Amino acid sequence: MHLAVPLVIASALFAIGVYAVLARRNAVLVLMGVELMLNAVNLLLVAFDVYLRDTLHTGQALTLFVITIAAAEIGLGLAIVLAVFRGSATIDLDLLRTLADHDDGPDHDGPDHDAADADEDHDTTIGRQAQRSGSPP
Repeated sequence: MHLAVPLVIASALFAIGVYAVLARRNAVLVLMGVELMLNAVNLLLVAFDVYLRDTLHTGQALTLFVITIAAAEIGLGLAIVLAVFRGSATIDLDLLRTLADHDDGPDHDGPDHDAADADEDHDTTIGRQAQRSGSPP
């Protein structure tokens, strides 16, 4: 078999995967597109390993690593999709943009939060700890 056959099949698989990632709105279908792209790369690794007659079979060994990482990626990706679905009742990626735009403000008090306020916050914290333990501050 010529090298052109797996090259054409792998390029078709990769193109379908790119289309799925760029055009789909469903998160599960996007993950499936990523898996198609990884499988296209695996096909190329094995095809070139056979074509070059590598004695160490590095293409096949690397394919095993890619399969392992792909399995971990799909497990983690589906767990994230499930968590997002529980929180928002949708897996439409266009509707999930609100998660990225949500801003509760800064975690600190801003630029006018000076050292005197920090000392006061520290004293208040020590006072609360002392109240909990029952001893005077």
